[in-house]
Amino acid sequence: MIQHVPIEKVLFLDIETVPEFGNWTDVDDTSQKLWDKKTKMQRKDDFSAEEFYKERGGIMAEFGKIICISVGILEKNEKLKIKSFYGDDEKILLREFGDIFNRPKLRDVILCAHNGKEFDFPWIARRFLINGMQPPLPFQMFGKKPWEIPHLDTLELWKFGDYKSFVSLELLAHVFGIPTPKDDIDGSMVASIYYIEKDLFRIVTYCEKDVLTLANVFRRMRQEDLLEKCD
Repeated sequence: MIQHVPIEKVLFLDIETVPEFGNWTDVDDTSQKLWDKKTKMQRKDDFSAEEFYKERGGIMAEFGKIICISVGILEKNEKLKIKSFYGDDEKILLREFGDIFNRPKLRDVILCAHNGKEFDFPWIARRFLINGMQPPLPFQMFGKKPWEIPHLDTLELWKFGDYKSFVSLELLAHVFGIPTPKDDIDGSMVASIYYIEKDLFRIVTYCEKDVLTLANVFRRMRQEDLLEKCD
């Protein structure tokens, strides 16, 4: 029962990702060929590799990069403290994010994200390795039994064993009566806002809204009152 999870140890998390390069011409020849090969079966006949890269390059950790990680943890005043790690230099972003797990409070932390087991958690671990760093301990899964892995996923919790079902965070927010985090942008707009509008702070705000919504979906699943964000 998730009611037994010590919520003060849960780190709510969301990431925003984009293609590694804003222009297809900046992608090296080998990467272009490997992208074409990897996505060939996914693309529609009229979609070129270049067009598909602009649309989906930020979905695959081998071809994208993280531009923002927002995390939230419950404070003693029953408000959610949110902190974001963001920037153009992914290695610096990841190093600063990884440092938080050296704090005593976060050494036995439980990670929580929506679709985190399929996206956020492996994405972060892969990008750490690509940048020449070991992932923080909560992301290291090798040799652990399933019940030893400190990961919660609100999408998985909502499935109740129905593995063919996918429900967005936005839809769960709606059914639980939680304000939508998609009142400005959604995930499909992140790459253009980053590369064309160059408005990273707008993306950070969006990511932080997702973290608050995630925490409140988790609270509703526990039949608890909604949280507010710390000022």
